[in-house]
This record gives sequence, structure tokens and C-alpha cells, in this order.
Amino acid sequence: MAKRIVLHIDMNCFYASVEQIYDESLKGQPVAIAGNPQERRGIIITCSYEARAFGVKTTMTIGEAKRLCPQLITLPPNFDRYRHSSKQFFDLLREYTPLVEPVSIDEGYIDITDLCEQRHALQIVEEIQQRIYSELKLPCSIGVAPNKFLAKTASDMKKPMGITVLRKRDIPNILWPRPVIDMHGIGKKTAEKLTTIKVETIGQLANVEPHQIRQLLGINGERLRARANGDDDRAVDPNSIYDTKSVGNSTTLPRDETEYYILKETIEKLCTKVAERLHAKRLAGTTVILYIRDADWHNQTRSKSVTNAIASKDDIFEIAWALFQKHWDESPIRLLGVTVSNVIDQHQSTQQLNLFNFEEYIKDEPIIELVQNLEKKFGKGIIKRGIDAPKIGKYHANTSFSKDFLDDHT
Repeated sequence: MAKRIVLHIDMNCFYASVEQIYDESLKGQPVAIAGNPQERRGIIITCSYEARAFGVKTTMTIGEAKRLCPQLITLPPNFDRYRHSSKQFFDLLREYTPLVEPVSIDEGYIDITDLCEQRHALQIVEEIQQRIYSELKLPCSIGVAPNKFLAKTASDMKKPMGITVLRKRDIPNILWPRPVIDMHGIGKKTAEKLTTIKVETIGQLANVEPHQIRQLLGINGERLRARANGDDDRAVDPNSIYDTKSVGNSTTLPRDETEYYILKETIEKLCTKVAERLHAKRLAGTTVILYIRDADWHNQTRSKSVTNAIASKDDIFEIAWALFQKHWDESPIRLLGVTVSNVIDQHQSTQQLNLFNFEEYIKDEPIIELVQNLEKKFGKGIIKRGIDAPKIGKYHANTSFSKDFLDDHT
């Protein structure tokens, strides 16, 4: 069996690059995509390499960025443009093979193993990169490896317009000397935990005793140790785009807010948006999560789980508002967010009957029995409730930078 050849393609400064397509005068200029500073949404989302040369980074405020680079050109995000370019990018990849897995709006995996029976892998990789640049006018970096983890790691090694091949035999020399925080999948907190067992480099992680890492980080520790050794058996899965785990929405407030009724109204609007999106995607979830960020950028996350999956605005708001009332310490709030997680298809959700609601559902029993008999005879799903087809509201596709673009692939 031939070794897999997996590519991870990462678009370079994607949002800024897209803006430079629409306005050529921006090429070669320090450009940053950010929100409206008058509304306190002035956080840098991404910036061009010309801006990065001055020290401008993602998550900086516009004020901080302009102190480093006074000539910085700031633009508000244009979601429609980015989604359009993203769709073109993935459509181009699918001209080569259906084994394309979008990960986010500007990156994805492609398995070219079968293509390499006729052509050399690097020839295909170079062609893909050049086509993306010449046809879409977008620069990208590509990692080439035998699995997804190494391909992702490789694509980060040379930017912009880099092509990096990373083989398993290269790992001891290239990866192992690096600090664990550099490894994809390890954040600051995990890195801090690893230092408690004297693991500070990727090489030390690769060679740590299995029982020791399992005791510290559980199954995730075993997974990270395997990745540090270059082992990753995940397939490139085009269907992973359908695996929605949560639906959420957040907003940065125009000013640091303490007004009780404004905060209540904001949470209610967020719950409405989340419910719209759940309805559009025919989903329901069992956990409601509330996010609070105060004026000093301290974050709180509070959640509550329920037995029966919910999707309505009223149900979501009831839980989110109760969480807020319980945990808000009256300090000024900068950002609020509401998410429904552990989502499932609404048809898969079941009602937990109890003393108070069983009469409501017992009325449906003859209908349910009839539907079950018809499905046995003609096939599952042959009969649907009249409310099955949801309205496609304005929150169906344009509320999330990172997730809603996936609707373009379904």
C-alpha cells in the first residue's frame, strides 16, 4: 500500500490578501482587517506581512497597532468577499480530487495519494500553488507530509508562498528540538502542565513514559505523544464539514456596559440569533454556554446542561439569563456571547417524559405508531412533520467568520 501524501494548504494573510485583490493600491502596503474603533470593535483580525514587519499582530487593538505602524491602513471585514474567495479556493482543490477537507475559511487538507501514481507529488503541489496565485491572485503556503499533523506543521514553516516537505525521518532533527508550545494542538495551559513532568521540548514529549503522560493529560496526552512521534492516522475527510458541534454568537459592546436592561436586551438578541441558526440547520442542543468578558479582558465561561435538547429562543434565553444573573459581579462588561453545544439533529432529539408532560405526548401516540408502521413499509423519513422545512433567515449563513462559510460546501 502506497504511503499517503497529504497536503495542508494555508492561505497567507487571507483577509488582507482578498482586500488587495479588490483594491490594487493596497498591494505592498501595511494593511490590517479590524472592526470599527468607534464601536470598540477595533481588534486586529489579521494583517499583511508588510504590517507584521512593524510588529503588528492579530488581537492587538487598532490603537496599539498604529503606535507601531502609523501608516497602517485599517479596513472593516467584508464577509461576503472572503466567503466568495474561499469557495473559489476549495472548488479549485476539488478539481484534483474529492478528498478535500475544509478546516476553516482559509485552510484545508487534500489527499493526493492517488494522483501521485501518474505524476510526481511536488509537481502537483507546485501546480496547485501557482494556480491559486495566478487564477485567484491569492498566496498560500503548503505542507506536504504522510499525515495531517505533519502536513499542518510543515505549512507553518515557510511563509508566504512556501512549500515544505516534512517526512517522519525528519522529525528528530526538525521537530524534537523545538519547545512544546510550538507544536500544533498544544496551548499555553497544556505547555504549563507539561513542565510539571519536565517536558519542555517536543522531543521530550515524544519520549515521555506513556503512563506518565496519560496520568497528566488523559487520552489527549496519549494523542499528543503520538503526534510528537509523527503518528497520525486521521484520514482526510470531506464529510467532516457536516460535524457541527455547537452554534453560537457573540458581540462586543459599544462601551464598557453596566446597565442591567441593556445587558439583558443584548443577551436576548444573542439568543434570538442562535435560535435562528439552530432552526436553519435543524439542530438542537443540551448545553447553553454564556461568555462574559469584562473591561479588563478577564473572561468568564458558565454553562448549564439540560436533559432535553432545546432550540427555541425562549428556552435558550431562560438558561442564559439565569446564568448571567447568578454569575455577574456587576463589573463593566466588554463582550457577551451565547452558545448552544452538544448539538444533534432535531429529529434525533427525544423528550424525557415526566409526571407533568406525559399527557401532552400521549396524545401523539397513535400518530407516532402510524408513522412507525409506514416507515417500516416504505422507508425511514418517508413522512415528515409540516414544520420540517425551516425558513432560511438572515442568520443562516452570515453570523460567523469561522463556521458559516462551511454552508458553501454543503
